Amino acid sequence: MSGSYRATTEDIVVTVEPYYLDDESKPDEGSYVWAYMVEIHNGQSQPVQLMKRYWRITDALGRVEEVSGEGVVGEQPVIEPGETYEYSSLCPLQTDSGIMAGAYYLEHADGSAFEVKIPAFSLDLPDAVHSLN
Repeated sequence: MSGSYRATTEDIVVTVEPYYLDDESKPDEGSYVWAYMVEIHNGQSQPVQLMKRYWRITDALGRVEEVSGEGVVGEQPVIEPGETYEYSSLCPLQTDSGIMAGAYYLEHADGSAFEVKIPAFSLDLPDAVHSLN
């Protein structure tokens, strides 16, 4: 994925690519919507199951929303060794930019659980001007 963010934890590679949904957003009403595509690649020698997710979403005003729950997009997928699971989801904000980061909680067949980092990624308008302070 181009324009993507990547993190690796215990041979599980999480790649996220966010993109702004102009058609879904209504800036004059303070509604901005991003989609993000996630790829989770299992580089381990055994299957893993994605049991839970945790997101920390921060908007441009520093407001934080934490979201957690079972699986992703209604599924708790089993990802076989060498395979990649993909899904996409949405993130609405009241500001024109923000940051998302989080974790997935995976399990092996024997019930041993571990946490996998989701890389922090920015939600920015496509033609936003950025400056470094």
